[in-house]
Amino acid sequence: MRTKTISKPILTSKPRVNVVTLGCSKNIYDSEVLMGQLKGSAFDVVHESQQMRSDDIIVINTCGFIDNAKQESIDTILQYSELKGQGKVGKVIVTGCLSERYKPELESEITNIDAYFGTNDLQNILHSIGADYRHELIGERLLTTPSHFAYFKIAEGCNRPCSFCAIPLMRGKHVSTPIDQLVKNAESLVKNGTKELILIAQDLTYYGLDLYGKRNLDELLRRLSDVNGVEWIRMQYAYPSGFPMEVLDVMNERDNICKYLDMPLQHITDNMLKSMRRGLTKQKTIDVVNEIRDRVPNIAMRTTLITGYPGETQQDFEEMAQWVEDTKFDRLGCFTYSHEEKTHAHTLVDDVPEEVKQERADAIMEIQQSISFDKNQEKIGNTYKVLIDKKDGGYFVGRTEYDSPEVDNEVLIDAAIDYAAVGTFVNVKINTAEDFDLYGQIVK
Repeated sequence: MRTKTISKPILTSKPRVNVVTLGCSKNIYDSEVLMGQLKGSAFDVVHESQQMRSDDIIVINTCGFIDNAKQESIDTILQYSELKGQGKVGKVIVTGCLSERYKPELESEITNIDAYFGTNDLQNILHSIGADYRHELIGERLLTTPSHFAYFKIAEGCNRPCSFCAIPLMRGKHVSTPIDQLVKNAESLVKNGTKELILIAQDLTYYGLDLYGKRNLDELLRRLSDVNGVEWIRMQYAYPSGFPMEVLDVMNERDNICKYLDMPLQHITDNMLKSMRRGLTKQKTIDVVNEIRDRVPNIAMRTTLITGYPGETQQDFEEMAQWVEDTKFDRLGCFTYSHEEKTHAHTLVDDVPEEVKQERADAIMEIQQSISFDKNQEKIGNTYKVLIDKKDGGYFVGRTEYDSPEVDNEVLIDAAIDYAAVGTFVNVKINTAEDFDLYGQIVK
């Protein structure tokens, strides 16, 4: 009589994947999509864990935008390359903007990395890890932000010709995500507790031209605003040239669209704007800002500026500084010019010394600090709806609709006096204000 031998299956455990994200909110979004796909393939996935395992697969999502970001990315690659050499991690995989832009150079210089991928290589990254790309998970993400807010990418790439910007080299041409897909993505996020959608793209205002033959951001906003459970929608990265003013009508119509607009203007003098290939003159820039403020009188406008662009004279800088003083933006950031290979501006002479670039940026921020202090003083005594982001020491820390995470004002509430819960909305009366912080008490 023959006996039948039943062999037990060999159980193998998958290595853990540790995703490290560098750069902007678009990279955060991309990492979250990758992590969602990995979780769907039953991988143990973590974000920026400091506890290493010898079989860990490290995925570094790099930034290649400006010199400082590129150096941070290279340092991070070298760090994990060394850990791999010491046997403290298993594989190291590099993706994102830096490897999209400099893959051949990286492969020749840092050789013990297992694989380099670009910005649109999600399926290849998954296959290199041993995971399958699952179409049913499109729109699913594993959030790395607190669950009550999420960066919400509505398009990839950029068609703008800005002379200083390498984004089109790394991200390609503008590609809008269809409205129906975005609505489904929003509904999925809301089911998991998301209350605030922060709309991001290289250029929000170009949205829809490739799909619908017209700028369609206003329609997208209406559709997202209708999603039950979305309490705040915030817009970042709006380009001034061709800005669709009908968006402001939707902002006025819908209570859950924040009276907030991030519009990087970069400079103000005619010769700088022309050389930067921004598509506007000084007067047209001023007109756009004025019209936005006229249509939405209580809007908070954020902008970013560049100092030390090739050919920027002291007169150019002083004109920009005076404009900042006169315009009184609610929020403002300032960067020094970075001379990027293969951009149009790289053909120009980078003739402003680094110390002068930094001095000018510091002077702009000093002006803005005073403006911010004065604007915050005006808020004392007023009550605002505040979304609580975290508890830090003895304070609950939140934001009003006029503030984005990380870059804008925070509202601090004394936890010894008031109780609040992270991810909830409370009404807060402001009783003290500093340059970039507001202090208040919850109005019961």
